[in-house]
Amino acid sequence: MSKKEVTLGIDIGGTNTKLGLVDRQGASIITDSIKTYAQEPADHFVPRLAEACFALINKVSDQVEVLAVGVGVPNGNYYHGTVEDAPNLRWGKYVPLAQMIQDAINLPVALTNDANAAAIGEKKFGVAKDFDDFVVITLGTGLGSGIYVNGSLVYGHDGFAGELGHTTVFLDGRDCPTARKGSLETYVSATGIKRTVFELLAKRIEPSVLRDYSYNMLEAKHITEAALDGDPIAIEAFDYTGRILGLKLSDAIAHTSPEAFILFGGLANAGDLILNPTKKYMEEYNLGIYKNKVKVLLSDLKGDNTAVLGASALAWDEYEKKLKK
Repeated sequence: MSKKEVTLGIDIGGTNTKLGLVDRQGASIITDSIKTYAQEPADHFVPRLAEACFALINKVSDQVEVLAVGVGVPNGNYYHGTVEDAPNLRWGKYVPLAQMIQDAINLPVALTNDANAAAIGEKKFGVAKDFDDFVVITLGTGLGSGIYVNGSLVYGHDGFAGELGHTTVFLDGRDCPTARKGSLETYVSATGIKRTVFELLAKRIEPSVLRDYSYNMLEAKHITEAALDGDPIAIEAFDYTGRILGLKLSDAIAHTSPEAFILFGGLANAGDLILNPTKKYMEEYNLGIYKNKVKVLLSDLKGDNTAVLGASALAWDEYEKKLKK
């Protein structure tokens, strides 16, 4: 019996790194994860990653053939296969990560940033299959974005196009880890909505279950649960978050006129709580020629390893490009 062809998807985060084998249809065969230990240098991380990759592949080596590897990583540069000044990975200014992994596991490796990987995953396996012009917004600790125009992912001249999370909402707004102020991700992200909640708690006197949480204990899921239970602070926090996201999506429409925005990641799990105010305010701020033309959708990639699907989709794309040459 012939072996099933798969790619290896690797999603590198500041805390955990997830990896998995994925077939052409987007079915996950097997997954695993390791601690990233982001404070350690990259040349300590890569041997541990390689060991985990070999262990994963060996578990199903009689069933699969691994064709290529895709990596999604913060500040990943597709053109050069590098990670450059990633704020949550203390690896330094320039790390040739794709080549390092390729040397360690002897498979072809393609690399891009994590939000671009999510966009590729949506195009290949998800709700964006039939779209040529769309934007994926990843709502995690920060806000990332991957932009498709005319069926192709936009990288720009240097590989770093599409950083909507680092556009400015308020000139003198909230501090950002990049040392800038008022960026979109400081308001619209799992971290951003938490900051909003605590600002509202300081201003308002209404009872709220969220008053029982310390800042370090509060998570986005707690805000979602509170909003579903009718908590006024939680509901207002989602409305405020959706208003700012809707405003910036309206700006983005003027640049690329996409068919849809697709929300992906932890905060998107709030569903209509984030979707409805975002749609409402986006239409309110839209120029007339754009009104009621652009969809706002939730990702339909499910499970704990959706980012791995995106990374594996990158590997499939690169492998299939080589077959066409």
